[in-house]
Amino acid sequence: MLEKTFQPEKVESQHYELWEQSGVFKCNPESDKPPFAIMMPPPNVTGSLHLGHALNGTLQDILTRYYRMKGHDALWQPGTDHAGIATQMIVERNLAAEGLNRREMGREKFLEKVWEWKEYSGSTITRQFRRLGTSPDWARERFTMDEGLNKAVRRVFVQLFKEGLIYKDNRLVNWDPKLQTAVSDLEVEMKETKGHMWHIRYPIEGETERFITIATTRPETMLGDTAIIVNPDDDRYKDLIGKFAILPIVGRPIKIIADDYVDPEFGTGAMKVTPAHDFNDFEIGKRHGLEFINIFDRTAHLNENVPEEYQGMERFDARKKLLAELEAQDLLVKIEDVTHAIPYDEKSKSVILEPFMTEQWYCDAKTLAQPAIEAVRSGKTVIIPKSAESTYFHWMENIQPWCISRQLWWGHQIPAWYGPEGSVFVAETEEEAYTEAKAKFGDGVTLTRDEDVLDTWFSSALWPFSTLGWPDKTPELNKYYPGDVLTTAADIIFFWVARMMMMGIHFMGDVPFKTVYLHGLILDGKGQKMSKTRGNVIDPLDTIEKYGADALRFTLAALATQGRNIKLSEDRVETYRNFATKLWNAARYCQMNHCTAGRNYNPANVTATPNKWIISALKETTEAVDVAIQSYKFNDAANALYQFVWGTFCDWYLEFTKPILSSDDKVQAEETRETTGWVLDQILLILNPIMPFITEELYTALAERPLNTALISSQWPEYPASFTHADATTEMNWLIKFITEIRSVRADMNVPAGAKIRLLVKDANAGTQASLKAYDDVLKRMARLETVDLFSGQSVPAGSIQTVVNEATLIMPIADIIDLDKERARLRKEIEKLSSDIEKIEQKLSDKKFVDNAPAEIIEEQHKRKETAETTRTKLSAALKQLEAA
Repeated sequence: MLEKTFQPEKVESQHYELWEQSGVFKCNPESDKPPFAIMMPPPNVTGSLHLGHALNGTLQDILTRYYRMKGHDALWQPGTDHAGIATQMIVERNLAAEGLNRREMGREKFLEKVWEWKEYSGSTITRQFRRLGTSPDWARERFTMDEGLNKAVRRVFVQLFKEGLIYKDNRLVNWDPKLQTAVSDLEVEMKETKGHMWHIRYPIEGETERFITIATTRPETMLGDTAIIVNPDDDRYKDLIGKFAILPIVGRPIKIIADDYVDPEFGTGAMKVTPAHDFNDFEIGKRHGLEFINIFDRTAHLNENVPEEYQGMERFDARKKLLAELEAQDLLVKIEDVTHAIPYDEKSKSVILEPFMTEQWYCDAKTLAQPAIEAVRSGKTVIIPKSAESTYFHWMENIQPWCISRQLWWGHQIPAWYGPEGSVFVAETEEEAYTEAKAKFGDGVTLTRDEDVLDTWFSSALWPFSTLGWPDKTPELNKYYPGDVLTTAADIIFFWVARMMMMGIHFMGDVPFKTVYLHGLILDGKGQKMSKTRGNVIDPLDTIEKYGADALRFTLAALATQGRNIKLSEDRVETYRNFATKLWNAARYCQMNHCTAGRNYNPANVTATPNKWIISALKETTEAVDVAIQSYKFNDAANALYQFVWGTFCDWYLEFTKPILSSDDKVQAEETRETTGWVLDQILLILNPIMPFITEELYTALAERPLNTALISSQWPEYPASFTHADATTEMNWLIKFITEIRSVRADMNVPAGAKIRLLVKDANAGTQASLKAYDDVLKRMARLETVDLFSGQSVPAGSIQTVVNEATLIMPIADIIDLDKERARLRKEIEKLSSDIEKIEQKLSDKKFVDNAPAEIIEEQHKRKETAETTRTKLSAALKQLEAA
């Protein structure tokens, strides 16, 4: 017998262990089954499971379990990412606590420490993924720095170099002066910060007491200025174009030039140009052939290219000194308070990044992007939601050279060796590099390997084919590439999706996946970003402990609406924990009433109308779930299941059939028992991809199963057209509508739940009359009716409430059940309160300041509150009108 309540903690680890041991998660490249392949976005080896992982893991697992049950050879490829900067930061922090420094240790010893840390902590997140109930092929787990992927990375680098698509260049990068490495443009976090705009006068060369004023938030960079630009149509400065200004403090003449980039209406209309320390200025500098003067060293201290008294100073100390000197020279005109975006490194969020000129390795992303753009335009790869395509196209069509080198030690070391006379040898191995070098310089040549490593996203870009064995030709590569779908967060479409598209097409000649499903971000219940500061973070592991993995999984699926962010609150998880409880209780009811389908049970042979109806409804629900999952509408799948299980099966069918189970008609009773048991079994099947633990537990406990069978390896159900029973559906829908309407009136009129009322039915046709007679007992029991009588009189009893279902008028005399005057007063009070609430919301929404400044989620919430209040007011007003006429 099932326990009284479902206790997830008792069954989750037990079932997971059995699943993993059974080998059901494994793919089989030799199988004749059609493949279904999905690549797990490799979580950082530094990570712990957060809600983003839980959402993506749940959606991928739903797909994998579904297609596995549909008869596909499913490969869900797992693995973790070495996370270059994040991992190095953690290990350096740990070493610092021991009084150690990586530079003093040397590269080899430091990397030994990183690998030690990886072996100790690196499997944390994969253990946590198991808690969620995910079913990837763990036996195939990969790591972005395992030897197979190393080989793939070296092959790609060498080939792209030989094709001229990888090269070295001296360009501006985002520089982290603490880690002393370049940082990807995409990994810069812009923080809105209160600061200052300093207005500084630059003297005009050869003119007494004439100045041109510029405004800047980074005055220290003026030491690297090489020009001032103005708009050619700006009358204030036309006579200065071609002249020179004198750079304060430095004394260097810099040319005043015309450029349409300047907005005459913004600031002073004149702009200083520092090509070596600003990304926009870098492009302007190239356009006008300006000098690029780098004023910082790798630690953001000022270098030899500034006046001697500033050399060696930290950038912000230099700023203070420079501003004091400008003020002393009467060149500081004005200080303006501003709020502006300052670039921080995304990982530590504590270091202000500096645009910095360095020589780095670059990948020609523009060339690689063209086939990737065409693949989406032609539909070879479909992006869901479609609205994300425009974002993809915009970024890909304006893509910049991709800086792929990082000045770190943890990562894929660049396979380039430097020799005499500035020569560089790019090869997959040191032996190959020496072979090339010896051919050119003789046997005594010495080579030094490039110390830099590759951007983490370079190896991640190869994930869809490197994990399958490329560059070797493998059965896995042949069968599972391209993958069917990639599901990932919308915010890494540039980091990862676009780069996998570029690399996959270039090296495999085909797209890496046929569909890209982008899910939204998870916000709190009020639509705000979760953060430790706000105290609104929901920990998925804590949630699993409290409510069970199934409840969290179902919640995430139910909220995963295409193209929208997810508002998640603990209340929602509790709701779906209650759903699991509802299913458990229904199963206990079935078990207590011996509702199981015998071996000879055939759903096609049922005769009772409720049984025909529930089988028809099951077929309709299963087809709806099929369509929803195949079109990545996870919320539609979850909602269809929820409505069928909670509403159709538990609240209606089980209640309708209670009298049949205890009736004298043994044939009908047995048919109903078997139908109930069979439908419950089918529910477990179609609910399994979303709620694997509770369904597996019930499947195991409710009936004797063939040896070694499990729900996870069962077939997805498909039902013949003969399971659709339109007449039974019409009849039972009428009954549901009839009972629902009576219940609604009772609730509106505040009729006590335990009170039985009389029902008079007027103008009922022959069909309705027959149904009233057939379902008399059900109606009385489920609508709490004392009697159900046909009514043909003209005058309705005083104190009656009326409503209409189809052609029939339902009359309910309630004057002797409730205090009509008291109810009228209650309704008027509620209507007044609702009207007041609606007026307040309307005032708020008509306030332009509120609408302009409030987040979109808050505006939407106000509209929904207004809509709900208006609906309720309309309903209560109709009820009051009836009471006033009663």
